[in-house]
Amino acid sequence: MGLNETMDPGTSMAPRDVVRRQYIASAAGDLEALRATMAPDVEWTEMAGFPLAGTYRTPQGVTSNVMEVLGRDWDGWTAHDDNYVVDGENVVVLARYTATHRKTGRKLNVRVAHHFIVRGGLIVRFEQFVDTAKVAEAASGEGDN
Repeated sequence: MGLNETMDPGTSMAPRDVVRRQYIASAAGDLEALRATMAPDVEWTEMAGFPLAGTYRTPQGVTSNVMEVLGRDWDGWTAHDDNYVVDGENVVVLARYTATHRKTGRKLNVRVAHHFIVRGGLIVRFEQFVDTAKVAEAASGEGDN
């Protein structure tokens, strides 16, 4: 998972900084630090049509059912956090996923939007928006990827 900015969000509880820490932890493969950005009752929704579609709860549930599976199925899975739009507790990140599917060898390079809700310095809700057809093409080896 990845990063595009070098700004260190430190320990700020500002919603943007909490989300930024999540991307930094994800890029480093630091699942403990990633879980530390999430509320105990976090709801993490991967979009319908995405290989991991569904809503996961608890920080451990998110990392075991999403991050660990992505790492298993994709080589170099990276979420490049490009632009942040912040409105109170809402943080929308315009990003890009890049990776190579381990089974098919197909490369993925697709735009994505992430919507986070941050309260009390923790992510309480996440929702992913992505072109799932592009992800499916890379995973299946079909289509013009």
